[in-house]
Amino acid sequence: MKKLIITFVLVLMPTLFFAQSMFDKFENEDEIVSILVNKKMFELMSEVKADSGDPNTKQLFSLIKRLDNLKVFTTENAKFKGEMKKTVDAYLKKYPLEELMRINEGGQTIKIYVKTGATPSEVKELLMFINGGEGDDTVLMSLTGTFDLKEISFLTDYMKIPGGDKLKKASGKK
Repeated sequence: MKKLIITFVLVLMPTLFFAQSMFDKFENEDEIVSILVNKKMFELMSEVKADSGDPNTKQLFSLIKRLDNLKVFTTENAKFKGEMKKTVDAYLKKYPLEELMRINEGGQTIKIYVKTGATPSEVKELLMFINGGEGDDTVLMSLTGTFDLKEISFLTDYMKIPGGDKLKKASGKK
């Protein structure tokens, strides 16, 4: 029985780490701007006590406590735009996510995908891909944790994340 469990874990380990490594290849490219925030940083951010009685600030810090990882990659480089699209397509084949929304606007295609949690409103993973047209940035964003899509607009505003305005549209926030 012990051997069976060890074998099962060894078989699943590459699958668990594959998701992380698919997007990691964009981290150190000069033509790609990378924003990477891990769970430890979110924990540190959530410990900052907001002295304000502002309910939006309290909601932001409540959300931050429930996030695990944020990865944002942006580029104007045509080669890397194509590479990002191929990587997103491969990721979605390997880890099917539900398409939440698709927008074609001004030469850009914006697609937002989610993996839901225990309830339909609970999101475990959010993947946004903005395929930039000529002269526009291509943006790839991956966010994991346990959160509600409507709460993400607080985070994107706070961190000034590229593509945050598209997430606002998806969540129905103004």
